[in-house]
Amino acid sequence: MLRDIHQAFAWFVIIGNALAGVWALAANWVESLRTRALWWFIVVVEGSVFVQVAMGVGMVAGQGIPAPDFHMFYGFVAIIAVGIIYSYRNQLAHRKYLLYGFGGLFIMGLGIRAMLVGNVA
Repeated sequence: MLRDIHQAFAWFVIIGNALAGVWALAANWVESLRTRALWWFIVVVEGSVFVQVAMGVGMVAGQGIPAPDFHMFYGFVAIIAVGIIYSYRNQLAHRKYLLYGFGGLFIMGLGIRAMLVGNVA
C-alpha cells in the first residue's frame, strides 16, 4: 500500500513543483502574480519532497522493498536542492522569483528522473 501511495504522490511532487516553478518565473515579470498564495504553494510543494522521501525510506527500511540506487540518489538530491534554494533566499532576495522558479523546475526534473529510474527496476 505504501508503494502505491509513494507512486501516486510522486505525481503531486512533480506537477506541484512544475506549477510552482512556472508561477514564480511568471511572477518575476508580472507583479500581480506576486501573492502570498505563491509562497504558501511553494512551501507545500517543496515540503512534499520531504514527505515523498520519507515514504521511500519507510519502504526501504521498514518494509525491506529494494530501490534502485540512483532512484534514492535523486530523492536525496531533491532534499538538498530544497535546502540550497532556501539557504540562498537572502543572498538572492533581488532575484527570489527566479531562484524559486528555476529551483522548482529543477526539483521537478529530479522527480521525473527519479520516477524514470525507479520504473526500470
